[in-house]
Parts: sequence; structure tokens; C-alpha cells
Amino acid sequence: MFLRLAEQHRQFVRDLVMNLQALATVLERQGYLASCYTCGGQMNSASFMVSLGENHLIRFLVSDYGITWTEMRDDRELMKLEGAEAISQLQELANLVKYQIKPSENRLVLAKVSESVA
Repeated sequence: MFLRLAEQHRQFVRDLVMNLQALATVLERQGYLASCYTCGGQMNSASFMVSLGENHLIRFLVSDYGITWTEMRDDRELMKLEGAEAISQLQELANLVKYQIKPSENRLVLAKVSESVA
């Protein structure tokens, strides 16, 4: 049973890494500064970052050890989430792409996102 769960977790991480890479590409095409770096070809970890405006940065880290969402403004940490909460916040970011919100419009959207988490 535990071996099966370990393999499912590895597959989940790989899927999440692939989705982060795709999200970074789409965000870049829409005018955001975004990147997604992975270590090696196994897709078992990634560092995703996107700039949502002047001095406003989102960092999403995923690996076998955990999942973390960190939002920073002016080099200060505003919010840090882990696990399912981090993934939910990532969905809010994906909604920016889905609804084609331009970078200049994101301040209002992210204020709403931050309020929903608080």
C-alpha cells in the first residue's frame, strides 16, 4: 500500500510541475515576467516565480518534501501557504490567465484573492 501511495505522490508532483511550466509560458505570453525551473529531467521539483507588478512577486515551490506558496511585496513576505492551501492559491493565479486579466489590472484581483485567504 505505501509503495503505491509513494508512486501516486511522485506522479502528482510530476503533473504539478508540468502544469507550472505551462502556466509560466502562458503568463509570459500575456505580458507577465514568469519562470519555472526544474532540476534534472525527472520533474520531481520546480521553482515557479511570477512578477505581478512593481515589487510584487509570487513564488511557488514544489518537491517531494512539500508545496509552498509565498507572496512578497517590497521584499517583505505577505503570505505563506503550504499544501492544499498553496494549490488553491495557485488556482486563483491561473484564473488570471483564464479570464485574461492584464498585468495592470491584477492589483484589484489579487487584493480580492488575499482577502479570501485571510
